[in-house]
Amino acid sequence: MKSLFAIFISKVEESFFLLYNRRRFFRNIGFIKRTTGKVSEPGVLEQILNSSNFNYLPRAMAAANIRQEVIANNIANVNTPNYKKSVVEFEELLAREIYGEEPDGKLKLVRTHDKHLPFEPLEFHAEPQIVQDNSTTMRMDKNNVDIDIEMASLTKNQLYYNAIATQFGGYVTALRNAITSGQQ
Repeated sequence: MKSLFAIFISKVEESFFLLYNRRRFFRNIGFIKRTTGKVSEPGVLEQILNSSNFNYLPRAMAAANIRQEVIANNIANVNTPNYKKSVVEFEELLAREIYGEEPDGKLKLVRTHDKHLPFEPLEFHAEPQIVQDNSTTMRMDKNNVDIDIEMASLTKNQLYYNAIATQFGGYVTALRNAITSGQQ
């Protein structure tokens, strides 16, 4: 029996297959703008594929996958002397990418028209980073892995991944329904 993740991935691939195979149709009816070497407005399909859902959600899912591996590695080394646990940092980096250096969490100015005031574009692209925690020691053998904290982190990460996968799957399903007009 296929895993839930494998079924989800096959549905996403099927949706992308539909999107890309209908690209010529969308171009012919004017949803996708042809470019002639000049900068032009993106078509509807480019706007959809460049949306924040296609930007942030897959990266968040990848971060959750990496975090799952890191937590599993920490659990596997719970009794290894001198082992220092690792953690994955992503959410704080993503917040910095979205909000910039603003401490109050307000969105930065986004320029939507050429005649708007110029702004500095975001140069930071958040990617998950694995960081080793050398600051603490839990036991006499200098291992700092606490199995209870790791198991709770594992559960939290699974819920996080499921929520993101559900949201991304719903977005892809809505796109697929819009493209196929609900036909099967």
